[in-house]
Amino acid sequence: MKTQHLWLTTSVLAFAWCGAASAQSTQTAPAPQASTTSSPTPDAAPQEVVVTAERRAVNLQRSALSATVLTGSDLLKKGVTTVDQLQFVTPNLTVQNFGQGNLFNIRGIGKADGSSSVSVGVITYRDGVASFPGYFQSEPYYDIANVQVLRGPQGTFAGQNATGGAVFINEVDPSFGGYHGYIQGQYGDYNDGGLQGAINIPISDTLALRVAANSEYRDSFYTITGPHTGDPGRLQSNSARLSLLWTPTEALKVLFKADYNDINEGGYAADPPTATNDLFHITNNAHNSARDVFGRMVLNISYVLADGITLRSISGYQKGTTTLATDYDGSSAANITLADRGDEQVYSQEFNIISPNTGPLTWVLGGYFQRDMTVFPTGTFDIGEPHGVIDEFISGANPKTTSAGFGQISYNITSALQIQVGARYTSSTSSNHGVSSLITPFGSVFLAQNASESDSKVTGKVALNYTLDPNNFLYAFVATGHKAGGINGVNLVGVPAHAFAPEDVTDYETGWKATNFGGHLRTQIDAFYSDYKDFQVTIADPTVTGLTALYNAPSTTTIYGLEASGQAVFGALSFDFGASYLHSSLGKFFAEDPRFPATGSCNASSGPAAGTCVNLEGNDTPNAPHFTANMGAQYAFPLNNGDTLTPRVAYSHTDGSWATLFENASLGDRLSTRDLVNLQLTYQHQDWLLTAYASNVTDDHYVAAVSTNLRFAGPPRQYGVRLRKDF
Repeated sequence: MKTQHLWLTTSVLAFAWCGAASAQSTQTAPAPQASTTSSPTPDAAPQEVVVTAERRAVNLQRSALSATVLTGSDLLKKGVTTVDQLQFVTPNLTVQNFGQGNLFNIRGIGKADGSSSVSVGVITYRDGVASFPGYFQSEPYYDIANVQVLRGPQGTFAGQNATGGAVFINEVDPSFGGYHGYIQGQYGDYNDGGLQGAINIPISDTLALRVAANSEYRDSFYTITGPHTGDPGRLQSNSARLSLLWTPTEALKVLFKADYNDINEGGYAADPPTATNDLFHITNNAHNSARDVFGRMVLNISYVLADGITLRSISGYQKGTTTLATDYDGSSAANITLADRGDEQVYSQEFNIISPNTGPLTWVLGGYFQRDMTVFPTGTFDIGEPHGVIDEFISGANPKTTSAGFGQISYNITSALQIQVGARYTSSTSSNHGVSSLITPFGSVFLAQNASESDSKVTGKVALNYTLDPNNFLYAFVATGHKAGGINGVNLVGVPAHAFAPEDVTDYETGWKATNFGGHLRTQIDAFYSDYKDFQVTIADPTVTGLTALYNAPSTTTIYGLEASGQAVFGALSFDFGASYLHSSLGKFFAEDPRFPATGSCNASSGPAAGTCVNLEGNDTPNAPHFTANMGAQYAFPLNNGDTLTPRVAYSHTDGSWATLFENASLGDRLSTRDLVNLQLTYQHQDWLLTAYASNVTDDHYVAAVSTNLRFAGPPRQYGVRLRKDF
């Protein structure tokens, strides 16, 4: 048996530590309406894009942010229904989905590998509350007001674990604008049937209710041989949401939301990275299951004082259970199985004091607290090699806390020049209490751990904004991000657990945002350079053969690049585009690939380079393609009686990238270049939309993620029809 190094904090494929988290304003855009394809007027222009991640609503074209913002209408026309699809419409973003979790990276910074020892570097929020980090991410996008993807470290408002960026998802709020909503059904190949809808009910002049739900069933993409049980890849997804808005006075606003999700995927189909068979024809000899059941409650209370200052409280409670059983070797040639269960509860509380938007000086102050408890019940985490002969168990609990205070001021030096200064102090703790057990025919080993670590850091941002004229905005800033360190967990060979250091990112960025052709075309261009220090990676322990642990790259990693995006509307014609160039380079760093037996000592700073000890200097960071591009275009052809027929084509390109620091193509480390084409044809008649769609039209079979010892496929070609009625 090859000894695995496992943190009690999570299973190999379960949770990642959240660290610091914060919230955002839940001000949202209107619900997606049928107007996404309605007949445009000749003077139509892209709608103003509003970003709320900095606790107040600001115009994206007048803010020092590199961001992609997708409204509910954008999601509808681009066919974005899950987190995976964000990478095809956003520059410099990759999502490697390995089933129970994902590797979310922006600009090559985020989560480097599937090991649960590595924390996330891109945090996701739902309605102002930081969601489960890296896991429970399969919640579908339905009845969404907007999705805001911020690139680069978000050290002021998102805090720790936002070294690469942050994603803010705002669901549609209730309103007092009468009874309205929508219902949508779809059917496609793989027996893919779905139904979703929402209804807004103004109960009184001060109380409104919105109810939304989504359900989808889809057969598996895979043909699986071997004596397996379960149905890996089959999807049964059910979600529901209830929202209440109460405004007893003009000054007081109380918004409550509750979500519930039950996502059953039948198991995660995967095979070894070195396999040469078709990705959708695999073997399996294990019992397979995979189910996430989770939900959240969010209470957002705001009160506007007589002088215009806003007081806001955002309270969150989340609870989830993830369970998994899988063929851990990805074939029927061996009999290595993995089963796990993790229960997580997260409580969070944020307070904001926000100045009015008027005057030369505006400011935001905030405080944040979070408690995150992860529990692995006894007997529910089991690696068997084979099961019942050699088994490894983990059980215990991992409590974590985060406390933070933050603020930002913006001052107009002149009518054109503004300075912004933001800072955040974060203090966090993490404890590890539990037992790791190895049961074999030759004896048993039981190891307990009770360890804690603490961390604190100041992060922030200083920006200069210059409005050249009404159509051109320039900015430059320095921003920092931080991810806390920790302690490697117990191991089954008795090696003392060692600590690993925090990692830090300093980002230098400049950008230009322009509006051209009378407002019909909006563009955003930025350049950035980042120093990435103490990059946290999972590598072979330099002292023990077969043991892996979390270490820091001893030298600075450098990352720089360019990003550009734009949106245009010229009458019936509209199009959008995005592109990015990225260069990442590791500093001097000697390490051993844990997939090979160690051949000698290997010091991270000095080596020497011999045998399996190699210098990784100059290698890319994982999941960091050099070039990405996306573009889409549609034209609304007018028909009789105001009807329209709108074809849309979308294209996405992602360069090949590496799944590990070791860049060994023979072991399956290379993620190949992918070029994906999506097509849509939408017929609108009054409030009805009938859409024929096809995604991945060329049926590109590509590896979407490599995690631990398995590769996971991206979705194949899918096609079908959707019928939607707005009312």
